[in-house]
Amino acid sequence: MKRNKPDSFMSDTTQAPRSGLARHIPLLVILAVAVVGFFTLGDYLTFETLRDNREALLSWRDANYWAMAAVFMAVYIAIVAFSLPGAAVASMTGGFLFGLFAGTVFNVFAATVGASAIFLVARWGLGKSLTAKLEASEGTVKKLKDGLRANEISVLFLLRLVPVVPFFVANLVPALVGVKFRNFLFTTALGIVPGGIVYTWIGVGLGGVFDRGETPDVSLLWEPFVIGPIIGLCVLAALPIVIKSIRGQKDA
Repeated sequence: MKRNKPDSFMSDTTQAPRSGLARHIPLLVILAVAVVGFFTLGDYLTFETLRDNREALLSWRDANYWAMAAVFMAVYIAIVAFSLPGAAVASMTGGFLFGLFAGTVFNVFAATVGASAIFLVARWGLGKSLTAKLEASEGTVKKLKDGLRANEISVLFLLRLVPVVPFFVANLVPALVGVKFRNFLFTTALGIVPGGIVYTWIGVGLGGVFDRGETPDVSLLWEPFVIGPIIGLCVLAALPIVIKSIRGQKDA
């Protein structure tokens, strides 16, 4: 019996590191694909590619609408999940191929699924150990953690609504700091709708843009009638945080 204890101990200690390493493999794969994709796909996921193939795409869509929709969403999910270049082009392609309503639905669904995939992978890997460290932290880190937990939904909405926050950052950071997945899913599905509508709307007019030999004008995003409502939504999302902060100062 005494001889079996060292063997059992060695088995447990070798399995633990392996299982810990295995948790990081999916995230490492995503990072590797993202790096490779950044250097290899940038020249393919472009407006020029869409322009050069638009007749074939429209023809195939007319003959196989739901198959085209499924393929489009699968490609979009992969772009988001692996943080590949071309997300903006994909969103506009949704409007170009399927119109404003259906295009927005397909874009938001695919982006939400892709974001959820990378969130869960990050949470299962690095996020699990980092969350445990945050739970045991004290001082300033603890205050930041508690503040995030107290205003989780508002902060997540802000990450989605503020135009300057990169999409992959808004996917990874919440996973690494331990926010609830249901809150992440809810705020992602709703928070990307305003931007999704704008990008899809631009995509609806791509046919005319291509006919004129022009380049899509994404500066529309910064027009007052577009950015104004988005800023308004940001203020509404931040309002609960401000109110809690004021109440906390009064109580103190």
